[in-house]
Amino acid sequence: MDKRQLKAFICVFEERNITRAAQQLSLTQPALYATIKALEDDLGTPLFIRRTRGVDVTDDARVLYPHARRMVSDMAALASRFRKRHDKTPLTLGIEQDVASAHLTRVLERARQALPDVLLTLDPGCTGDIRLACESLRCEDELFIPLYEEHYVLALPLNHPLSHTSNLTIEQLHDSPWVMLPGHDSHQRFLPFYGANASQPAANAGSFTLALDLVEAGYGLTIAPAPLVDARCALASLPLPGYPLLRRVGICYAMQALENPVIEELLRHLSDTAART
Repeated sequence: MDKRQLKAFICVFEERNITRAAQQLSLTQPALYATIKALEDDLGTPLFIRRTRGVDVTDDARVLYPHARRMVSDMAALASRFRKRHDKTPLTLGIEQDVASAHLTRVLERARQALPDVLLTLDPGCTGDIRLACESLRCEDELFIPLYEEHYVLALPLNHPLSHTSNLTIEQLHDSPWVMLPGHDSHQRFLPFYGANASQPAANAGSFTLALDLVEAGYGLTIAPAPLVDARCALASLPLPGYPLLRRVGICYAMQALENPVIEELLRHLSDTAART
């Protein structure tokens, strides 16, 4: 077996779909089938069972999977060790939407200090070797390192009548026009603040960033994490009345990511730094 066969096996195992795996590997489906068949012949056992939609994995495939990932990782680490000094190890960091720029900047500063010889790539959304994201966006099989704790606040224009209120009450909010996030995971937590206007929003948004754009344009008030509001000079923020609402932002990663020594070192550095702050 060789690295090409192992990478093809890993991709099919994780995708459970030949078409998607072939697209990721930039192979034709017949070429991918042939690669998997060659690996099965080498091992003397079937690894996948074709179905109408996708494939099922055999028990032998489940045994092979962790070994295959470790072998590919070891090959990559060995190759990296013998590269020329000017070659940099690639690392992709996914950035979910609605992460404050200040948080991202601090993470990047720490990454540069811990891993000066890494070629870092930033990609938006649920992608990358690891992700900077809100804890609520953690996938079921991912681990999470908390880095920042954020309070939710009321966001409103600087000239709004409530902007200088010292003791805001929920009753003062109930007659206000609201910019809501009906598809956001925090929406249900905000409902007590909306009052009767919960059924008649002034506008809806798909993210906190877009909701704050609507607030700046005068559509109404919204609730958002404090760092996102504080970054906008045209907006004021007020603490929410009652029990404070919080969210945590940090690094989401899969357990197998730790097989990459670069990622393991970065996560250890970020964890140590977070523990000291």
